[in-house]
Amino acid sequence: MTTKALDLPEREYMLPGNRTCAGCGLSIAYRHILKALDGRAIMTIPASCLTVLGGMYPVSSVEVPVMNCTFPSTAATASGIVAGLKALGKEGITVVAMAGDGGTVDIGIQALSGAAERDTDLLYICYDNEAYMNTGVQRSSATPKGVRTATTPVQGKQTYKKDMPAIMEAHYLRYIATASPAFPEDLYDKVCKARTVVGTRYIHIHAPCPPGWFFPTKETVNVGRLAVETGAFPLYEIDHGTFRLTGRSKTLAARGELKPLHEYLTVQGRFKNVPRETLDELQQHVTERWQHYLERDKAGA
Repeated sequence: MTTKALDLPEREYMLPGNRTCAGCGLSIAYRHILKALDGRAIMTIPASCLTVLGGMYPVSSVEVPVMNCTFPSTAATASGIVAGLKALGKEGITVVAMAGDGGTVDIGIQALSGAAERDTDLLYICYDNEAYMNTGVQRSSATPKGVRTATTPVQGKQTYKKDMPAIMEAHYLRYIATASPAFPEDLYDKVCKARTVVGTRYIHIHAPCPPGWFFPTKETVNVGRLAVETGAFPLYEIDHGTFRLTGRSKTLAARGELKPLHEYLTVQGRFKNVPRETLDELQQHVTERWQHYLERDKAGA
């Protein structure tokens, strides 16, 4: 059963006011993640935008325990917390490792892969704003092809973004999902489901970033919706090996339609002056991947 917006819990675990940029997609996602965790969680985070959001000791903008760790050790630190809770006989607490794309697809992938291979009982959440935003918008492996960043200033990034959910699927996890703050009910339901699964679980969240992507702060939700509605970031879950499209992506699949990718790209300044042939290549890439998802969804039905 899909949660409706009016059915979301009223209890807030993120306090009013934090240090994120105006219009931060991460802050919208984090609010609903904490609601789904219902306060029964311990989180570990590396140096990142999430550290900025939470605040540094002795202040915090969230009402759950949060441990700051080194950039490469998010999943390793969470593994230690899992072991500590087990030694103390503590049950009913979800250990959540949460990091950005830089701390997940690049710097933290070793610790995450190790935890997944061991099947450590933790939930790993990557919020993907597609660059190292907290340190000046340097490219990461999750930066889309063609995007100009501080470290790809001339021709833009020359390769496609890394498909991290596919990499995690190769670890045979019981639950993997994608989500977006533009569709908070879908995000909430997936975190709720992930809480009930034993072993390593992985959720990849698209996190629009106004200052890094160069769009007005009021457009965050619109940009997030366009990412889903153009197929640039489909919503799906892989539940014990079964793939299914979810939420808005499921609706779009049933209707047999996607919006043109340029509607998503042209609202972001980071794609300004990208060559036409690159834009056409990106559209083809999205179309091919969408067809792949449709086939997997049909096979899992």
